[in-house]
Amino acid sequence: MFDQNNEKSKYEDILKRYPKKRIILNEKYKKIYKDHYISNRGGRGIFNFFSQKMESWMHKKVSKIQAKNILELGAGNLNHIKYESNYLNYDIVEPFKDLYEKNPNKTFLRNIYSSLSEANCKYNKIISIATFEHLTNLPAEIQSCKKLLEKDGVLQVAIPCEGEFGFKLGWMITTGIAFRLKHNLKYSKLIEYEHVNTIDEILTILNNNFKITKFERSPFLLPVKNFSFYAYFECKLS
Repeated sequence: MFDQNNEKSKYEDILKRYPKKRIILNEKYKKIYKDHYISNRGGRGIFNFFSQKMESWMHKKVSKIQAKNILELGAGNLNHIKYESNYLNYDIVEPFKDLYEKNPNKTFLRNIYSSLSEANCKYNKIISIATFEHLTNLPAEIQSCKKLLEKDGVLQVAIPCEGEFGFKLGWMITTGIAFRLKHNLKYSKLIEYEHVNTIDEILTILNNNFKITKFERSPFLLPVKNFSFYAYFECKLS
């Protein structure tokens, strides 16, 4: 799948970009940021609802592998746990307490961590859905995942295809419209603030730390190569 020599050189170049810094949002964006983020994650509003429906592809892919001990990195409002079954322990990493604090699914959780560095258990399944694109020090988070994963465990990562036109088109015709109508602000600025990592960067970092056993793209309405909204990775320890 990969040219190892070119991949190694590319990986070394990408590592120099970390840790990354987010752009600075002006006061108009800061004022509405928290409420928008909660609304978006909760699927409030017709456009956010359709966005959540499209994202269900990622949740369904991740839930196909069952495991007893699961760690979810970036659990948000706990919208994935309903897709999982037959687990014994379900732990999460989520620094934004407002997203899950009053959620009834909280009762299904064993441990809640504000950062990955707090976790001290071993897991046979670590999952992350629409989170890796947000992490400003992704290589360090990947190293933590490697330490927490059981020898025969699996890391499942589902992400939007940031950096490609397909995903940009997706948010432009859903959340982007809603955001512009509600706040009269450009959603692209918020995307730039939130999505600090592209699919290409994530793919390269994963490939140089794990053995990628499966890589899939979400289907698009037209048979256009690489014209996808989302991507899915299954990774094993090398």
